[in-house]
Amino acid sequence: MSSNNSAFQGFGKPMDATGCAELQARYMQQWQELWDQAQRGALPAPQDRRFADAAWQRNPTALFNAHVWQLSVQAMNEMLDLMELDTAQRERLSFSMMQWAEAMSPSNYLMLNPQALQTMMDTGGQSVLEGMSNFMDDWQKGRMTQTDESQFQLGQNVGTTAGAVVFQNDIFQLIQYSPTTSMVHAVPLLIVPPCINKFYILDLQPENSFVRHALDQGLTVYLMSWRNPQPNDAAHIHALSWQDYLEQGVLEAIRVSQELSGQEKINTLGFCIGGTLLASALALARNKGQDPAASMTLLTTMLDFTDVGMLNVFIDEAQVAFREWQLGQGGLLNARELASTFSFLRPAELVWNYVNSNYLQGKKPPAFDLLYWNSDGTHLPGPFFTWYLRNTYLENRLIQKGGVPVGEHRADLSQLDLPVYLYGSKDDHIVPWQSAYASLRALPAAQHRFVLGASGHIAGVINPPAKQRRNYWVLQDGEPVATLDAQQYMERAQSVPGSWWSDWIAWLAPLSGSRRRAKRRLGHARYPVLEEAPGSYVKVRAS
Repeated sequence: MSSNNSAFQGFGKPMDATGCAELQARYMQQWQELWDQAQRGALPAPQDRRFADAAWQRNPTALFNAHVWQLSVQAMNEMLDLMELDTAQRERLSFSMMQWAEAMSPSNYLMLNPQALQTMMDTGGQSVLEGMSNFMDDWQKGRMTQTDESQFQLGQNVGTTAGAVVFQNDIFQLIQYSPTTSMVHAVPLLIVPPCINKFYILDLQPENSFVRHALDQGLTVYLMSWRNPQPNDAAHIHALSWQDYLEQGVLEAIRVSQELSGQEKINTLGFCIGGTLLASALALARNKGQDPAASMTLLTTMLDFTDVGMLNVFIDEAQVAFREWQLGQGGLLNARELASTFSFLRPAELVWNYVNSNYLQGKKPPAFDLLYWNSDGTHLPGPFFTWYLRNTYLENRLIQKGGVPVGEHRADLSQLDLPVYLYGSKDDHIVPWQSAYASLRALPAAQHRFVLGASGHIAGVINPPAKQRRNYWVLQDGEPVATLDAQQYMERAQSVPGSWWSDWIAWLAPLSGSRRRAKRRLGHARYPVLEEAPGSYVKVRAS
């Protein structure tokens, strides 16, 4: 490493010469220590699971390469710490360095990976042929295979909860689920899933289905299944806007759910961008003089986009303006582009892990329902996407005073004085939990509850109580969450073993009305059954 830092001109102020020299000297000293250990055969196993196989420990050269790679990554991060950068510059440079570092891991290259070489020898070269076949299959699909997709069929072993489509328009289908208990709460629940992916993340298999769990607790459940726009759809589908998704989407689903249930107010739940849509739609309804929700649950949702985490590296005026020029008047944002963006937020787990196993070792990935869902992406209408990009990630307008214009009305989150349950995941790389917590500031003080679950964006949410896994943090009853910042919340919150689902049910039940005998017949005269769940919209694959 050279102390000459001219390569980093344009990234803030130059590094301190003394600090850079000390970093270089420390790097060379640590490199020499590794070399001395290698000469004595005393290198320990690297603290990284990609080098965990015994083949790395048996190969001195490969083991040394693994340690040097780790040392180099450490030095790069220390060098970044020495640079005087503003936040945006630091995030972009850190992201670029992470991509380079992960790509350069010796585990990604056949001749540097002793585990892959051993597999090649053990199989007489068959693993290399299988790896090439896997690569060509993925090349033709245009995406990397993360699970054995042949083991899943939507409606057969994922998305299997019984129900029926009772309404549809150009934007969504509304599913009414069959009750699983003899008595149900009078006030139903409407679920608004993300439109970036498909709804069945909340209804994977019976043992981990959030929908099924809600039904088993005596809730009547309605759920939106968003349309997956296709290139051959009519032009007006490609031109759907944020306003269309609010008015013809969420508010229409609320209206139909009210009519089907006979309830003036219903409970509502939104997940990720589905939560952003839900809160915006309810705020829009308030501006129109309507008050359709008894409560709102937001799961890993951002309303305040001050801190968007690693996704910030993709957001600036130039990039947003380009997207508006490209898609603002119509067209589709391709599902593959979305999937690639999210995968490279965690490249070690969601990209290079599969290069190693699928291509270098010729393995087929195991069947995993969550990753099957993750591979089943959706396109997005260009005008919807570009409005969302500018008004949330770039300009953070949802929390501005007076709200954001939506047609002739405004969506003002400060009008949502209703009970709100907020959930964040501690290790979420898409919606940082502190940003989920910041949604409290966007809403008026009311009956709010914030719960922080363990794990990430999806695994933290899909955590059924029966498995008795993980934990969650919550304030003791009576402590006012609205008066605390995120750090204060973390200091005072108590850890509770198990799933947050039970906590949510305990919060929602008193808001769900008295119990009455469940109706077994779905739909009614005005909204007859159109087809069985999971419906046809969710079965449309991105082309």
